[in-house]
Amino acid sequence: MSNELTLDKTDGHTPTIGEPLLQLSGLQKHFPVMDGFLFKRQVGAVHAVDGVDLTVHANESVGLVGESGCGKSTLGRLVTRLYEPTAGTITYAGQDISHAGRKQLAPIRSEIQMIFQDPYSSLNPRQTVGAIIGAPMEINGINPPGGIQKKVQELLETVGLNPEHYNRFPHEFSGGQRQRIGVARALSLSPKLIVADEPVSALDVSIQAQVVNLLQQLQKDLGIAFLFIAHDLAIVRHFSQRVAVMYLGKIVEIADRQSLYESPRHPYTHALLSAVPEADPDDDRERIRLVGDVPSPINPPSGCRFRTRCWKAQEKCATEEPPLVQLSGNLDGHLTACHFPEDGGLAAAPAAV
Repeated sequence: MSNELTLDKTDGHTPTIGEPLLQLSGLQKHFPVMDGFLFKRQVGAVHAVDGVDLTVHANESVGLVGESGCGKSTLGRLVTRLYEPTAGTITYAGQDISHAGRKQLAPIRSEIQMIFQDPYSSLNPRQTVGAIIGAPMEINGINPPGGIQKKVQELLETVGLNPEHYNRFPHEFSGGQRQRIGVARALSLSPKLIVADEPVSALDVSIQAQVVNLLQQLQKDLGIAFLFIAHDLAIVRHFSQRVAVMYLGKIVEIADRQSLYESPRHPYTHALLSAVPEADPDDDRERIRLVGDVPSPINPPSGCRFRTRCWKAQEKCATEEPPLVQLSGNLDGHLTACHFPEDGGLAAAPAAV
């Protein structure tokens, strides 16, 4: 990667991580599968999220990675309560909001914001930038000092746009600029938690680093907690302090970024990391090629969900679901859901054929 595309180096400053801000316990989201023309009946369910336990602390950035279709975006929408959970609990700042009504959620909505994946479809093409960013303040009855227009122009400047763009429309901006507008909208209510759902995947590589560096600087300056959903492992490693790996609706490994990237224990994490391209020409790691397709979330495998593609699978994997626990020899907070975990070195994992 050329120098102009390189992510900024951190200056050694790590935001102080506070008390638990968001806690997910046994969280599930099943989408019903209906059959019949006149008389609809449920014949199954898509297990998009199926028993997730996760904690995000104040001022902390947590990355959520996994291949497409594993339930990452659904989990993000559950956190923001755009979806109603099927089971489990969502606790925000000590308050259970799993099935909270509109009135109970009203004061919390402003504290949990979302940056959407597609900067083109997430902005109303009929509204000006000023109306888009100012709408959350108007809806919540917030009148900042100097008025909404002044606040919007300050937010535009914060995200690296010209305050004079206040009266422009979304079609007049590039993809990277539109995503910055989405970031400014998320910041308009001074949130404590931002769910970033693959915020750079739709952008050119040359713009991705700029947006990620902007989010990292905002987290450092404003102390915002992030749930950063992505499939680019290099970006997640740069941005997140802890990383959770998700497969077919379940989290299979959680650890701080150094521990997870240097000493992964779950075979699926090994497979993901082996696919990350390395700039070192002397790197002789063998890529792990997983066999078969991802099982259907309508009928997930029994026991360990990764067993149908795992080179270490044994009979126990089909009959017992492995709990997400800390293994012996792991650092504090490194949790793995595997009956036969790897020893922590990438070179230890053989290629699946």
